[in-house]
Amino acid sequence: MSVVRTHTYSVDPADLEEFLARRASLIGTVRDTHPGLAFALLIQLDDGTYRDTWHWEDGAQMGAALAAISTFPEAPLTMALTKDSTAQNGRIIDER
Repeated sequence: MSVVRTHTYSVDPADLEEFLARRASLIGTVRDTHPGLAFALLIQLDDGTYRDTWHWEDGAQMGAALAAISTFPEAPLTMALTKDSTAQNGRIIDER
């Protein structure tokens, strides 16, 4: 069953372009080493924060990628441009 990891955070508007470039690089590295990442979706919410949802084919693949996150140099570089970050994991129970 598909699972998701959702992050909510703020990014300074002056850093947005650099953040997007770093995020793209991070996603590429994760996909190269953990092909279970189906897609990643970034949404700017009405309050100016961002919701970043990464969809995985299954929980084992997401767990393996999360366990390896410290080996991806792009991860701390990307997250350094965020503030007030929170993360939650979830399981997709209905998709239409």
